[in-house]
Amino acid sequence: MALTASNAALLLAACGVIDGVAGTSDAATPKKGNDVTVGLLLPDKDTTRFEKFDYPLIKQRVADLTNNKGKVLYRNAEASMAKQSRQFSEMIAAKVDVILVDALDAKAVAPDIQKAKDAGIPVIAYDRLAQGPIDAYISHDNELVGQVQGRAIVQALGDKAATSKVVMINGSVADPNTALVKQGADSELQDSVVVAKSYYTKDWSPKIAKANTAKAIKAIGLSNIAAVYTASDGLAGAAIEALKEAGVSKVPPVTGQDANLDAVQRVVSGEQYMTVYKSFLLEANNAAEMAVAKVQGRSIEFDALTRDKVDSPTQDNIPSMLVPVVALTKDNIKETVLRDDVYTVKDICTPKLEADCQAIGLK
Repeated sequence: MALTASNAALLLAACGVIDGVAGTSDAATPKKGNDVTVGLLLPDKDTTRFEKFDYPLIKQRVADLTNNKGKVLYRNAEASMAKQSRQFSEMIAAKVDVILVDALDAKAVAPDIQKAKDAGIPVIAYDRLAQGPIDAYISHDNELVGQVQGRAIVQALGDKAATSKVVMINGSVADPNTALVKQGADSELQDSVVVAKSYYTKDWSPKIAKANTAKAIKAIGLSNIAAVYTASDGLAGAAIEALKEAGVSKVPPVTGQDANLDAVQRVVSGEQYMTVYKSFLLEANNAAEMAVAKVQGRSIEFDALTRDKVDSPTQDNIPSMLVPVVALTKDNIKETVLRDDVYTVKDICTPKLEADCQAIGLK
């Protein structure tokens, strides 16, 4: 993986950071120098991107922004809200300067955010909109994610869409992104296909997604399932496993989200119809930029990075950045994950996929 600083600068410029250059000063007197400590709390390890991309990207960007004097204190909740709460307390006890949190449970994390606020530590909600007194929010346009996924299903089914039975494997109810993604998907699917079964997936667990897909197969009949909407790549892989174990001769269109490597490989082989590519580089680098700007009192830069406004159940007009997304299919792998140096052709095109890669021009 070659996620370069030059790429980061270009992406930051595209989002309107002052002069497109990280570290631009403004009239405010910095509250703190470069000895910044950013606390980073991520929710699970089942989602490949968090360990492989988000953490190393944020760590590197903080270092770049602080002449290698800043650091990231990182913890992963491993799908346990109790653990994430304890980790929040650790961050507060360690007196970090700012906390970036991807909440496992948006509502349950609110008291922890309040404790950080009481301790004078700003909190930025990362990737998922947490409740409580957060200072900013950065994520992708999650309703658009669902729209892109739903639209892909309808396009894949074509003229048969109106009578086609679709199974929906949604994300975790505790994740506020789930409602937004589902809302977007429903806007494309509800009047276009027959949603035969719909399930939520506790903690985004692939094991639960696989079990729910098996339930749908039993209820509807394998041959009657025209497509499976799944909210993420982890769920997509699980649904595909269930379909194959049930004896499907050809996997119907299955959606995903995150552009995990195994999902991109499934797209290449034809097992997964599409995934949603959300630039990890853009989200992670801008999150690091927001965190450092907040701590150093660079209000002009912070405002430039948070031009959007979002409401949560506990707070209105949260300064936010919503990063755009794109549908990744066989047709645009070169223009997405390869162009952004997320993966190389060698990463994607294993010997098993050599013929499939050649068929779509990946060499």
